[in-house]
Amino acid sequence: MPQDAQLVELRLRVRDLARALEFYRDLLGLQPEELDAAGARLAPAGRGFALELEHAPEASPRPQGSVGLYHFALLLPDRAALAEVVRRLVDAEWPLEGASDHGVSEAFYLSDPEGNGLELYRDRPRELWPWRGGELRMVTKALDVGALLREARSPAPLRPDTRLGHVHLSVADLEQAEAFYAGVLGLAVTQRSYPGALFFAAGDYHHHVGVNVWGPRRPAPEGSTGLVRYAWSTPPGTAASLVEDLHARGVPHRRADSEVRLVDPAGVEVVVRDRPTEL
Repeated sequence: MPQDAQLVELRLRVRDLARALEFYRDLLGLQPEELDAAGARLAPAGRGFALELEHAPEASPRPQGSVGLYHFALLLPDRAALAEVVRRLVDAEWPLEGASDHGVSEAFYLSDPEGNGLELYRDRPRELWPWRGGELRMVTKALDVGALLREARSPAPLRPDTRLGHVHLSVADLEQAEAFYAGVLGLAVTQRSYPGALFFAAGDYHHHVGVNVWGPRRPAPEGSTGLVRYAWSTPPGTAASLVEDLHARGVPHRRADSEVRLVDPAGVEVVVRDRPTEL
């Protein structure tokens, strides 16, 4: 996976589109790019990523703890931006489920109206990330919430330059997940020392994908709510190179124009899409 690959899109299947819009559009401040009865496509003003909501009112709810989405994470540009949106959530009395200092970042955890996990976080400068013996050592410590919230000038929605920072999945088997994310997609394993979890990244980021086996590991029903797919933006030519490797490995995939689609061990579709060539 090229060093400058970025996560740029995520699709959720939801039963109640109106409630999802109240949360992602009205509370968090994402702007609709497309909106009809079939669903919605939302993005921050800076268009750094897109969130697609697929409306499926008859879909069965994904059982809690089943294989699939653990959380997806939105990366705020700085500490004040994180504090502002958390203050907005607190003022709206939206329940927060946790807050942690991970050494590389400061994060808050919550769920959307249908139980999809969401992390809001800001990164520390890379020179402050904790490394030991050549390995990144992310941690989970108590976050000084009061000090962070004092950074907020006032409650505010997500900043225009908010990005999709990472996706964290519940999986059935860590070795199988590593074979896919490191072996097939070519992501680097950035941390192995966290019990029951692995973290993967393109370039020198702390992680773009996390996987864990903390739950019961049971499969979710076909067509249930939750994460459907997510997409990478990559330099021109990446999709073609990936297709050659997938053919050699015998990995099922679909090729269309400048993108390739395949399914990860959690049953989630992964899209690798070439960025347009700059003129």
